[in-house]
Amino acid sequence: MPFPLAALAAALAGLVVGSYLNVVVHRLPRGLSTISPRSACPACGAELRALDNVPVASYLWLRGRCRSCGARISVRYPLVELATAALFVGCVLTFGPRPQALAAAVFCALLLPLALIDLEHLLLPDKLTFPGMAAGLALQPWIDGVTLLDAVLGMLVGAGLLILLINAWYWLREEEGMGLGDVNLMALVGAFLGWKGVLLSLFAGALAGALVGLALLALRRAGLTSKLPFGAFLALGALAALFSRGRLVDAYLGLL
Repeated sequence: MPFPLAALAAALAGLVVGSYLNVVVHRLPRGLSTISPRSACPACGAELRALDNVPVASYLWLRGRCRSCGARISVRYPLVELATAALFVGCVLTFGPRPQALAAAVFCALLLPLALIDLEHLLLPDKLTFPGMAAGLALQPWIDGVTLLDAVLGMLVGAGLLILLINAWYWLREEEGMGLGDVNLMALVGAFLGWKGVLLSLFAGALAGALVGLALLALRRAGLTSKLPFGAFLALGALAALFSRGRLVDAYLGLL
């Protein structure tokens, strides 16, 4: 496929997938089906028409309000659609119009809702992480620089490091610092990126979380005992590892 056409197709696919990810982010933590019933206004319950469900365009046309009751629609919806489209285009720009870009897009489509759900609910649902692990293993032939052995080792290293950190924190503080959702997320990252990608994702995620935590402390928006959505920072680190195509991983391992 010609490169411009591939980028356009990725953008359109990202908008459509992003629309569904909005449903996942809203419904999955609440134990609701992401397939049925049809999307409806959270305020009045009116089902959305087909024309009201066009990614981004419907939000702009309706000026961010429900057609039936006039309630304001969260700006998160078009932002998630645009973010998904940008990630998908980034996959094509990074990996070219090849199957590797499709595998990377699947990875992004898993990380984005996990990060958003963790930000809102401090939760990383098993219904995303476990299928994500299976997808990572199944897509291994399309992932550059990672063999099936690397993927299995990545899952073990990712989960193992988080379990060690959880137990060390509990031994030092006698309280839970992270949950098993973070363990499952790192196993998912390992399935896609291998053990090297796990190390960079963990380092970058911990660094981002520490910087945000210090900023919140300085602004007095959080205390020393406040909980942060560590899974969201791990997802950010995994995206950095993905789009660097191993360059950041090699640089990090060189420092070690």
